[in-house]
Amino acid sequence: MSIKNLEPRLVWEQFDAITQVPRPSKKEEKIIEYLVNFAITHGIEYQKDSIGNVVMRKPATAGYQDRPCVILQSHMDMVCEKLPEVDFDFENEPIRTKITDGWVMAEGTTLGADCGIGMAAALALMLDSEAEHGPIEALFTVDEETGLTGAFNLGEGMLNGKYLVNLDSEDEGEIFIGCAGGVDTLAYFNVENEPSPEGYDYFRLNISGLMGGHSGDDINKGRANSNKLMARILLEAQEDYKACVSYMDGGNLRNAIPRDAYAIFGVEHVSSDKFKQRFAEWATEVKAEFGITEPQMQLELTSEPKPEKVLKAECQQNLLQALVGVANGVIEMSKAVEGLVETSTNLASVKFNGANQIVVTTSQRSSVESAKLYAKKMVESTFLLAGAEVKHSDGYPGWAPNPNSELLRHTVECYQDLFGTEPKVKAVHAGLECGLFLEKYPDLEMVSFGPTLRGVHSPEERLEIATVDKFWILLKELLKRV
Repeated sequence: MSIKNLEPRLVWEQFDAITQVPRPSKKEEKIIEYLVNFAITHGIEYQKDSIGNVVMRKPATAGYQDRPCVILQSHMDMVCEKLPEVDFDFENEPIRTKITDGWVMAEGTTLGADCGIGMAAALALMLDSEAEHGPIEALFTVDEETGLTGAFNLGEGMLNGKYLVNLDSEDEGEIFIGCAGGVDTLAYFNVENEPSPEGYDYFRLNISGLMGGHSGDDINKGRANSNKLMARILLEAQEDYKACVSYMDGGNLRNAIPRDAYAIFGVEHVSSDKFKQRFAEWATEVKAEFGITEPQMQLELTSEPKPEKVLKAECQQNLLQALVGVANGVIEMSKAVEGLVETSTNLASVKFNGANQIVVTTSQRSSVESAKLYAKKMVESTFLLAGAEVKHSDGYPGWAPNPNSELLRHTVECYQDLFGTEPKVKAVHAGLECGLFLEKYPDLEMVSFGPTLRGVHSPEERLEIATVDKFWILLKELLKRV
């Protein structure tokens, strides 16, 4: 069964079409063209700013002309992650969707329902002749996932609405009114190599099968970080078996918990058997440590030809101790909102950048600005002590909750009347673009809601079919009542 035959048909048809358009972060040219052509084909007023954001405008239906304008906001780009064994070109191939036990998934890749389903709902409303509403603006932003570039550079005069509904949430039955701010911290290690020593046996260590996930939403779920695991074993191998590291690679995206990593290294031949025995013990220990959260963890040690070069001892020591020592995971839980992560950090990726540099990327989040800056300094200090050069991104602001919002009241009442139960009103540890919109339009009232997604930012990403209908019904009723 094709997903475009699911109900509500209009929404799933738009989502199916979106999955056919490649849209990696910072490479949104094809989806921008698709949106512009969509507007032209259907006679919809649209505007595109210099950074690539697109807004479409639909006038009020008869009898609703005096209502305030509502902005429906989603982002165009998607996180592009795949299983290691899957051959897939995110820049040119359509996502291959499938239906599994009430969920829509992709075949070995991220699905792009974050935020493709939000885009689909907005486009469906642009086409829905039966929906009743005041004026609507549908805003589609670029590069939310890797820099919030579209929201940072939103063009003048793009928005006229009083209310904004962000369509980038992942839990049906929950309405979000606040989010964390964030900043990336990058450490640059200068590489010093030397010829690989004689009298060593060389190995490749693969870590795979980890859950990964969203570095905001999933950071408190106790999942393993492949870069931290790799650094642990390599540091122990260095201390006990005089290991020398030639290469390491782990993780990809700043906002994804890394699922995979591998390293090429050697240990003294005289200690090789003892090391292999210790590795087997270590693998058993780690699998037990993460037995509940990482049931598919794979740790594989194989022989490797002698590489040409390895890191000099001091360079290797600095890198491994920094990776082991740097903070990762939840730093502080919120004292104001029960169960909410306040501050966290993610050791996102380790990359050998050519022959002369190693780049380590981390991402810090917090709903408290001062705590975000402290987390940034905490991570920075670890890398500075290890001799790295450290740089930070500009960061983005959080979205402070407004529990007295008129838009929130409407949304809660709509949900109660439609479904006979009260939705949860929450803040989210993930970063949304709302804080940046509020800087440009300080009088906006905003809420965020959506259908249920799980495993976002990983190949396990899935969208619960039954919740899409509830999401769609709520959105249409809210626009009717506002």
